[in-house]
Amino acid sequence: MTPTTQTDRIENEVLIRAAPDRVWRALTDHKEFGTWFRAELSEPFAAGKTVNVRITHPGYEHVRFDMFVERIEPQSYFAYRWHPYAIDPKIDYSKEPTTLVEFRLETVPEGTRLTVVESGFDRLPAGRRDEAFRMNSRGWEGQIQNVKQHVGG
Repeated sequence: MTPTTQTDRIENEVLIRAAPDRVWRALTDHKEFGTWFRAELSEPFAAGKTVNVRITHPGYEHVRFDMFVERIEPQSYFAYRWHPYAIDPKIDYSKEPTTLVEFRLETVPEGTRLTVVESGFDRLPAGRRDEAFRMNSRGWEGQIQNVKQHVGG
């Protein structure tokens, strides 16, 4: 895994020893996504649609948020927008800008190279920016490993 961070962008890359179609299914099938992400998703992913999410990870069961699916390019690219680290149920995050989460798959001799990028942190309100960036940096480091474990690669 190779993490790259700046102030606006988190980038993680991992080699998964599994076929791209297996990794793709783990990312874009809403039930599989929910398994490794530790969440329940309201419906399948479709470009232009919003999916409601409830976290199932112990201690975060109160967290609910929406994911707006930006783009799906089969077997290679999946992107959605969300409000990063929006965990306080007393705060209305809907007026804040969202960040863009992108998953890119590349076929390599060993299997699949998965790159996950979340960008747009510099547009967040100053009072939330640093914490959202820090928490999501840690979160993606763990989630990329969850995907790898989920597909057995």
